[in-house]
Amino acid sequence: MPQRLNRTRGNELGNLMDLNFTVAEKSFRDEIRTWLEENKPKDKWLPMDTEIGFEQHRGWERQLFDSKWSVPNWPNEYGGRECSLIEWLLFEEEYYLSGAPGRVNTNGITLLGPTLFEWGTQEQKDRFLPPMASGEDIWAQGWSEPNTGSDLASLATTAIRDGENYVLNGQKTWCSRGAWADWIFCIVRTDPASERHAGLSYLLVPADAPGLTRRPVSRLDGEPAFAELFFDDCLVKTENRLGDEGAGWNVAMATASSERGLNLRAPGRFLAAANQLVELYRGFLAEERAIPTELRDQVVDGYVAAQAYRWQVFSKASALMHGASMGAEASYMKIFWSELDVDLHATALRLLAEQGELVSPAPDAVSGGSWMSGYLFALAGPIYAGTNEIQRNIVAERVLGLPRK
Repeated sequence: MPQRLNRTRGNELGNLMDLNFTVAEKSFRDEIRTWLEENKPKDKWLPMDTEIGFEQHRGWERQLFDSKWSVPNWPNEYGGRECSLIEWLLFEEEYYLSGAPGRVNTNGITLLGPTLFEWGTQEQKDRFLPPMASGEDIWAQGWSEPNTGSDLASLATTAIRDGENYVLNGQKTWCSRGAWADWIFCIVRTDPASERHAGLSYLLVPADAPGLTRRPVSRLDGEPAFAELFFDDCLVKTENRLGDEGAGWNVAMATASSERGLNLRAPGRFLAAANQLVELYRGFLAEERAIPTELRDQVVDGYVAAQAYRWQVFSKASALMHGASMGAEASYMKIFWSELDVDLHATALRLLAEQGELVSPAPDAVSGGSWMSGYLFALAGPIYAGTNEIQRNIVAERVLGLPRK
């Protein structure tokens, strides 16, 4: 299978990038496009963060898995197709452009999954990856605490070893998908005397573990997209620790790199939003609505930015396939996509004016109110995965080489 998108060729101007996809890559894109057209649900589902909608989306994950489209970049033995990174990006593009349902197990397949491949034992991979890929096990992220958000190293939840179990005590909050998930990946302090990054461990916690209580937390739109977790002498098997005891910070950084970089926010999501924004603008032009020049410029800027992000990601993907590493670049990519997401939705709401405040089931809500719900979701982007202020500090220090003080 071809492994390259960017083949360089020399001429009198130096090396130029070839942005053409290979025949195999085009065939791969056509295959997923056709499958989605034939199989995506025709009926509108409830939001995935409602109890019924959650199970509807779980069923969709199973349908994807049965056709080997759930995790196409994973090895065959875990339900994948072993596609290249370029092909995976094409899959993401076609998926979002098709309007298929959102992926309810993003925390699992795009965050924990890569971490398991890097840090998990063979037994852990065999135990956790197949049900993750099929949607049998949906995962939540359990990192933040009431006094610990971006400063993750200050977390206080403890896990004291007692034979073959850890005994957990403490609290987690803002656990995405936590209201209905089957498992939670957590960072805990296994050495209570330690400080900061030392003494942390990475645990995989079943949602029905004895001593664990969860309380749904609603977003601004009322959907319980998060949960608070309370650990009161909660028992978790030591075999559910990912990596060595005390190595949790290093394992967590592998997950964080996925969260900030390609895995969580491939360009497909933003390309789809940018295309929808252009269609909304064109629809208003067809209705001969008066649109301020500055709004027209914002539509153009949003579309161009989405395309720029696309080619930046494809360029980086090609480099990764040839041995490069992500490193601190994940931080400036996270800044770009999170602020782009807000800008695209904010521009649409400005176009819609007061109509943009309508959400489903209001009969006059444009696109079912998806621009408003998307905007509310996008507002979290500059905060989660490490606030953009912290990401700018990382870029300043590790990319630009500026002094810490």
